[in-house]
Amino acid sequence: MVQMTMIARVSDGLPLAASMQEDEKSGRSILDYQNQAKMLFRKLTAQSPRRCTIETGPYLFHYMIELDVCYLVLCEKTFSKRLAFSYLEDLATEFHSLYGKKVPTVTRPYTFIEFDTYIQKAKKAFADSRARRNLASLNTELQDVQRIMMENIDDVLQRGTAISELEGKAQGLSVLSHKYKKDARYLNLSSTYAKVAAAGVVILVIFLYFFIF
Repeated sequence: MVQMTMIARVSDGLPLAASMQEDEKSGRSILDYQNQAKMLFRKLTAQSPRRCTIETGPYLFHYMIELDVCYLVLCEKTFSKRLAFSYLEDLATEFHSLYGKKVPTVTRPYTFIEFDTYIQKAKKAFADSRARRNLASLNTELQDVQRIMMENIDDVLQRGTAISELEGKAQGLSVLSHKYKKDARYLNLSSTYAKVAAAGVVILVIFLYFFIF
């Protein structure tokens, strides 16, 4: 079940739209998750993973980034991950068609709060059991959800780890690997030149010995 949906600008974390489950029992806890989402938005950068799943208590944050906009949903762990990302893709398509050109210029939080009407409509459609089966079969082009990065909210927020660092570490390992290979080739080439030079010296000495004497 979808508990909360939020949309924010990646460049500065500005919330653009939101929709939350109206439930008195979970109302206070949802506000806590909303604050977590806002903190998460402020940690996103242009280098952050395009799609990611973050564990937080009994729920999961799923987010995707498209054209400097982050679409995030809070779901129960039993909710289909594939369906969650299909839901986000649907929101991204509609939101961009309506507000894509305005996103870079707005300065007020929740400028597009009226988008909640469409979020409620989409949420209802994706919650329908029949729609679940149909959408799951139609979204064959959706990337393999098992490859989407999985993190824990404590690691991302409380330890102050920027999400962009996750890719940075992988890129750093790749750079070190390339440097090692390059250094190895250089050492091998240097060794070959040294052997050739040594052989040349020996031949030159022999030649001079017989030529002079």
